[in-house]
Amino acid sequence: MALRRIEATLTTFAILGMLSGGADAATTFTVDPEAGNNAFTAVFDASLGERITAVSSAIGCTLSIDEATLEGRASCSVPLATIRVDNDDTKSDHFRQWATNKKMAPEACKFEVEVPNVKLPSTMKEKTPTPFTADGTFVLCGRHRDDGKPERITGTIAYLPPGSYGEARTLRIRAHIESFNREKYGIAPKNTAGWLARVQQLADVVGTEGTIEVSIFATSPAPAASDAK
Repeated sequence: MALRRIEATLTTFAILGMLSGGADAATTFTVDPEAGNNAFTAVFDASLGERITAVSSAIGCTLSIDEATLEGRASCSVPLATIRVDNDDTKSDHFRQWATNKKMAPEACKFEVEVPNVKLPSTMKEKTPTPFTADGTFVLCGRHRDDGKPERITGTIAYLPPGSYGEARTLRIRAHIESFNREKYGIAPKNTAGWLARVQQLADVVGTEGTIEVSIFATSPAPAASDAK
């Protein structure tokens, strides 16, 4: 009966899916990298050069949500080989060389982020985007940020109950990262063999700081009818 009341009210984030197990259990939501409805977009706009846009839909995530504390954590990754730059083969290849520093195959590289803690207010309502702020630790092709600091992530999260966006319980998440400096992760021609002679001429052409936008749908199977009794 208690579980049925939880599903009936759905007025706070705690209701999100702590529907499988007890109050102390965490619920797992996942993002399918092959779903096609997720998006990773990174834009680097040089003041005197080009506006470069890197995109991928192959985002894979695992999120764990705790009912009792209204806290969650997330782990996501995007394979480098799936990222396209300006939908251009040459630019995409150059970006992959910079990202790997030509020390590994692009297929072996991932852009990864760990978000150890997200705290949301108890006033969160279904189908209503709720703002959040968190810190995420990025690892790009195995390299951490050179100063060891995390990136600040802002965005919104909304709970979509079963039937409103497919049959599964769904979290719609929009995340934004401002002033992301690719050189702090070694993604640059100066770190890549064979590019040293071109560094100076590229200095004003390719921006070092950009913004990252992520749009994902994380799902968790709805509880069986027998579990809701």
